[in-house]
Amino acid sequence: MRVHLGSDHAGLELKEHLLAWLRDNGHEPVDHGPFVYDAVDDYPVFCLRAAESVAADPGSLGVVIGGSGNGEQIAANKVKGVRAALVWNADIAVLAREHNDANVISVGGRMHSVEDMTHFVDVFIRTPFSGEERHSRRIGMMSAYEQTGELPPLPDSAKGLGPDA
Repeated sequence: MRVHLGSDHAGLELKEHLLAWLRDNGHEPVDHGPFVYDAVDDYPVFCLRAAESVAADPGSLGVVIGGSGNGEQIAANKVKGVRAALVWNADIAVLAREHNDANVISVGGRMHSVEDMTHFVDVFIRTPFSGEERHSRRIGMMSAYEQTGELPPLPDSAKGLGPDA
C-alpha cells in the first residue's frame, strides 16, 4: 500500500517513525515533509501536498500529523476527493474506513504515545471499506455536493419542517 505522509514540526518525530514502520511492514511510504525540524513551519504546506497526492493516486492512503491533528484534518479535507478522519482510538480508525471510506487519517502527535498512534495507523490501513449500501449512498451524497455545490434533497419525513420549509 502506498501511504502519503505530511506533518508539521509537532508531528515530525511520529512521521519519521511511521516512514520506517511502513517500509518495515511492506508498504510504500511517500514523505511530503517537513524534512527538517522548524518550530514555526505551517502544516498546510505539507498536509495539502500529502492529501493532493492521495486524491491523485487511487488506492493509496494518507496520514497527516500535527500537535492535535485538528488543523491537519481540516487542511486535508479541503482537497477534492479526500475524506480525512481525525482518529484518537482504534475504534474510530476502523469506523473511518468501514463506514466513511476515509482515505486520510489525521492524528495528534502530542495527544498519544508513538505506539498508540502507530496502532491507529496500522488498523486504518488494514481495515477495508464495508461497501454497505447506506455508507456508499452517504459518501455519494458528499461527493456530489463536493462536485456541484448542490445540497442533497430532503427526505419526505423532513419536508415542510426546518429552515428549508
